Amino acid sequence: MEVPHFIVSDVHLGAIPEATERAFLRFLDHVGKNGRALLVAGDLFDFWFEYGRIVPGEYFRVLAALAELVESGIRVEMVGGNHDAWGGRYLREEVGMTFTPDTLSTVIAGRPALVAHGDGLGAGDYKYRALKAVIRSRPAIAAFRALHPELGHRLARFVSRTDAHGGPGDPTRGRARFLEAWAVERLREAEELAWVVCGHVHFPTIKAVDGQGYYLNAGDWLFHHSYIEVGGDAVPELKRWPVG
Repeated sequence: MEVPHFIVSDVHLGAIPEATERAFLRFLDHVGKNGRALLVAGDLFDFWFEYGRIVPGEYFRVLAALAELVESGIRVEMVGGNHDAWGGRYLREEVGMTFTPDTLSTVIAGRPALVAHGDGLGAGDYKYRALKAVIRSRPAIAAFRALHPELGHRLARFVSRTDAHGGPGDPTRGRARFLEAWAVERLREAEELAWVVCGHVHFPTIKAVDGQGYYLNAGDWLFHHSYIEVGGDAVPELKRWPVG
């Protein structure tokens, strides 16, 4: 049996209970024993910003576990989400993962994949697109870096609305169908693609598209504790990890 590829998104470390974080660490151990690659489709952290060599210390257990995966030969890839797009040297050089703040072209089960977190994609969402362009700009990043790290961390946690995502009345629920439509369009316009992987909307989804490929969304670890496993037969399975 060929070793599987694992996909997660929207873990939101820092906003989840300690029991959930420990469950995620057990999941990473499972990946290390049974997987060939791990793909994170954004928002692994509820907040991540690198001040040179200074990084948030609350994630050290997970960062160490990810580094161990890389050292054992497992490929770890991540795209930045709307909470952690400001990754850089530390994730790439100290942890050893492949990190990109936007979209990633990769391979899952031997077939081409396009990965994007999903914020600002699809129809509408024009106000957020404008905001995204600002907060990811060089002047905005430089201004945030000028803040004391503790102040910056407090400010980021203050404006985060993570607790509402994925639950009843979640505003991203309406975005889920737009993101799915965007993913389906990408698959139909690029015949070589077998997978389009997103996160952001926190709703687990596996959708086969015209017998060509799949739209995958691994959900989140706030409410669903879900992940997707793709084996050598290239058939994706949605699974949930036990917490507690």
